Amino acid sequence: MAITNRIKDRIARGEVALCMAVRFARTADIGMIAQSCGFDSIFVDIEHSTITIDTAAQMIAAALPLGVAPLARVPGHDFDMAAQLLDAGALGIICPQVDTAEQAKALVAACKFAPLGHRSVSGAGPLQSYQTTPLGEVNAQGNALTLVIPMLETQQGIENADAIAAVPGIDILLIGSNDLSTELGIPGDLKHPKIRAAYETAMAACKKHGKCLGIGGVRGDAALAADLVKLGARFMIAGLDRGYLMQAAKADVTALRKAIA
Repeated sequence: MAITNRIKDRIARGEVALCMAVRFARTADIGMIAQSCGFDSIFVDIEHSTITIDTAAQMIAAALPLGVAPLARVPGHDFDMAAQLLDAGALGIICPQVDTAEQAKALVAACKFAPLGHRSVSGAGPLQSYQTTPLGEVNAQGNALTLVIPMLETQQGIENADAIAAVPGIDILLIGSNDLSTELGIPGDLKHPKIRAAYETAMAACKKHGKCLGIGGVRGDAALAADLVKLGARFMIAGLDRGYLMQAAKADVTALRKAIA
């Protein structure tokens, strides 16, 4: 079967791709759950969880044929792990705290095959459904389908947004709203003028260089999310598996306590 990247397809049509963060799930069926709920993507958050690379690989492999684009966030600038996750079938790598164009170039080099980067070649794999495929096609498919997503989470990252967006091979500038607001001295105040200016700076860089703006950390505030889509964002981390579980559980407990009172 032909593997596609639903995030890239959505963005190409000018639509918004919605992604669910995964930190607490540990089984491969999380991709089916995301698909049933209408998500375009999941991202396995290895930075903020104890998920192992093997567990992540199982979730990625199960989501891939469903059309739910599997992404993974590596812990820090661990580009060896990034290459392993891409070999397992991830359709993109999210890298935290990318502050400079040099760091962005290193990320691209790790995630893209030559001539765009220097990712080591492992041959036909999940993106080819393990069917025998000429190496040139394997490399071309990998480069075409793989998203390279640096996170801007510091003042320095925002100041260098234009230079980062200009790096060939970068696809999405993802604002980590919680880390960024903390760095700016306004933790959690996502409507503060400082962070609004950061969103606008990143969007201007994306527009100038033909890249996409992504937003994380605004889950639970649909009005803010809609406003950022109006600004130009086309990739949105809509929520977290833990949050969805707690929200549903609390609603049931509240309803039952009321019913049996």
